[in-house]
Amino acid sequence: MKKKTFPRGIHPPGGKEWTADKAIEVLPPPEKVYIPLHQHFGQPAQPLVKKGDTILRGQKIGKAPALFSADVHASVSGKVLAVDGHPHPLGKPVLAVTIANDGQDSSSDEEEIPDPFSLSPEEIIRRVKEAGIVGLGGAAFPTAVKLAPPADKPIDTIIINGCECEPFLTSDYRLMKEYPEEIISGAELIRLATNAKQIIISVEDNKEDAAELLASKIQEKHIFVEVLTTKYPQGAEKNLILALLKREVPRGGLPFDVGVVVQNVGTTKAIWEAVRFGRPLYQRVITVSGSGIPEPKNLLVRIGTPLQTVIDFCGGLKEGVNCLIMGGPMMGITQWNLEAPIIKGTSGLLAWSLPPASQVFDCIRCGRCVEHCPMGLTPTQLAKYIQFGFWDEAEAWGVLDCVECGCCQYSCPAAIPLVQWIRLGKATISALKRKTV
Repeated sequence: MKKKTFPRGIHPPGGKEWTADKAIEVLPPPEKVYIPLHQHFGQPAQPLVKKGDTILRGQKIGKAPALFSADVHASVSGKVLAVDGHPHPLGKPVLAVTIANDGQDSSSDEEEIPDPFSLSPEEIIRRVKEAGIVGLGGAAFPTAVKLAPPADKPIDTIIINGCECEPFLTSDYRLMKEYPEEIISGAELIRLATNAKQIIISVEDNKEDAAELLASKIQEKHIFVEVLTTKYPQGAEKNLILALLKREVPRGGLPFDVGVVVQNVGTTKAIWEAVRFGRPLYQRVITVSGSGIPEPKNLLVRIGTPLQTVIDFCGGLKEGVNCLIMGGPMMGITQWNLEAPIIKGTSGLLAWSLPPASQVFDCIRCGRCVEHCPMGLTPTQLAKYIQFGFWDEAEAWGVLDCVECGCCQYSCPAAIPLVQWIRLGKATISALKRKTV
């Protein structure tokens, strides 16, 4: 039987063999952590601590001020050294809490629930919100908001995203291999919270062993595993929904508009830990890989750990490395300061020695960007509108629907930085909209 997939997309080299067989290792907590109060979609958290305070691991140090925000928790116990600006992996410095680790790892009280499946939807969502959980696939959208869609948007299907389509990243694969029961239990909590009828765990066919392991652990008839064709960006929410259910999320819409909630496998495991054990999100699994890393690994890392500490644990950087990326090679962000910390949305850290950037040529109108765009857009036309400031035209042509996957730029023979132009356009249009509100 032909496996499901979505139209268009690309097949970049995988590179997963570097770390796929590397079991998750625990990175010891560093001497200091730098925990940003803005590491999620929406407004920054408001600080709850000040310089000189003694705090515990798991203690809430930042409170969400609005619906679209998330609480932030301490990843070590110790003393607060500062609450001020610190380098951030997404670019400009942001307000962060610097904590000197006392080495005790003393924790705050965590309320365990022996039977979490007996909880009401409201209580499940409350515990997820209190744990500060956001999407761990990279978008960092507050998970509690996802679990509480509008009353007029009933949810019938939960999709657990185990595709991990970005090259080189294997942290989700290792989670599926090492924690299948926790992922399945977390998925059931998501179903209970949303009153959905079925759960689909989606895995690409380059990880069939993980799919088989998950399937062997499932006992309920409303949960099943679906294996999809390996293709990038299969893990993008809208593409995944189209591939599995043949439902198309409308322009400007969200998955709940077609009765679906999508959660990453790492997020799903974090939900289980939050609801069952009362454990806040203060650590996550990342992949450290690339030709510039002597010892590629999958690591369980405390939030706020400096990038330099992670790199040193993997043998440092090889001579000649000139590119360090947080995330995957397609959608990741180049890093400029090794003092920047691991945040909730950090899925990987990749290092390479790259040749000088290619010369940019004029568009030859080959149509490859259109052919491969998973959202059915015309990237080269969007880039032209943005270059010349035609914001209304760019929006009309669907620039806000771009998921910034990079398929267009990857396939462009003229080396036009299409994603950068589109990001600029999206940011400008969003800023103009805020001014008019």
